[in-house]
Amino acid sequence: MTVTGQIKGLKKGKLYLQQLKDTILVVLDSVIYNGEDDFVLTNDLKAPEMLYLTLDKNAGDDIPRISFFAVPGMITINSTLKRFEFDAKIMGSPLNEKLEEFKSINSKFNDQNLELIKAKFDAQKSGDDILVSQVNKDSENLMRRKYLYAINFAMNNKDSEIAPYIALSEIYNAKVTFLDTIYKALPTNIANSKYGLQLDEFIQERKKEDAIK
Repeated sequence: MTVTGQIKGLKKGKLYLQQLKDTILVVLDSVIYNGEDDFVLTNDLKAPEMLYLTLDKNAGDDIPRISFFAVPGMITINSTLKRFEFDAKIMGSPLNEKLEEFKSINSKFNDQNLELIKAKFDAQKSGDDILVSQVNKDSENLMRRKYLYAINFAMNNKDSEIAPYIALSEIYNAKVTFLDTIYKALPTNIANSKYGLQLDEFIQERKKEDAIK
């Protein structure tokens, strides 16, 4: 896999291609950036997985990072120094396009949840118990819709690594039966992928915990 691109406004810094291993980000490749037109990072990627493009611009603890669903082949990431994470344009990864599609809808659920949190705070502040009760119901309904959207999205994309990844990253605290439904729908090659195996392991742990309870 080759990752190339441009960071507009960046004159000097260091770019890292990183992978998450056991909760720790490890460096796969790096390049010193001295105002060149393009950067190039490479890795012998065997199968699709989430990787991270991290910028160290010698600015203290502020280390911006772009996450992307990497696939073998050529990937282009263009961004800006000022808004490194938010201006990122990622091309060449169909799985990342799917992930962005999921995030665009999921973010709307998150925005609605923030509105409900504020509404509940205001209702509690005013002592309106009826409104607090209604907001709680609305929050439960919103969470149910959010989970159903994630489950349906995973099921509709069960032939790709995006399905187990969404189950692990977005609805890990859903009922284990929902996670099991997603896992059992995966074809063998996806079930045996990195996130497929992690999902199976996670489900087994959840089942053990539920049995103890």
